Amino acid sequence: MRLQGKVAMVTGGASGIGEAIVGRFRAEGAQVVIVDRQGDAGRRLAGDDPALHFVESDVAAAGAGQRAVEAAVERFGRLDILVNNAGITHAADFLELREEDFDRVLAVNLRSYLSFGQAAARQMVAQRGGGAIVNMSSVNAILAIPDQVPYVVSKGAVNQLTRVMALALAPHEIRVNAIGPGTIATELARKAVMGSDEARRRLMSRTPMKRLGEPDEVAKVALFLASDEASYLTGQIVYPDGGRLALNYTVPTD
Repeated sequence: MRLQGKVAMVTGGASGIGEAIVGRFRAEGAQVVIVDRQGDAGRRLAGDDPALHFVESDVAAAGAGQRAVEAAVERFGRLDILVNNAGITHAADFLELREEDFDRVLAVNLRSYLSFGQAAARQMVAQRGGGAIVNMSSVNAILAIPDQVPYVVSKGAVNQLTRVMALALAPHEIRVNAIGPGTIATELARKAVMGSDEARRRLMSRTPMKRLGEPDEVAKVALFLASDEASYLTGQIVYPDGGRLALNYTVPTD
């Protein structure tokens, strides 16, 4: 039980990768606060498990991070781990992208990581017990997609935010790392990315392992980074991507 006695918070925790992280952390003994705007899904996930607590919240709202941390402390008495996982996308041609859509994506994918990270770190410092923060990045922090401007920009910034946070919080024994997944088999990805044979072939031609990743494979990385097994690891981005970033050509597909 690698997280026994720990209290964790997962934003965007009601579905997809976030839900997998919640399940993996809970299985390893953590008490987990789920933060998500999907009220029904969050309440279903928390169920009647006394070690799970759901906070319905728009992570981009002013003060959302502080309110969520206060809810965690009120329920479980402390906070040891934060996973900044909430994220949205907006597809648009570069010449047609509206500033309000750019701002909306960055508010969720980047600004909330700062606000939740600050609130969580302040609580961890007050506890004087160190802690761990894991930010969700993407291979698209490095690999650009022309019609996903705000998403790509936000994930590149998450990598730098992770490094800055790691340096700033190291004196307080708070480690900060990030995960940069490739294409993961969430319901959204299956519909948006694998919706046709051509789309599948295009994606697999850029993935040496020739398959999508599973949400739990990302959750296992989050568990490692949040646990004491990663005690000398900070300021790093780990890429569970099936080999995509290492590839400089395409591979044959079936």
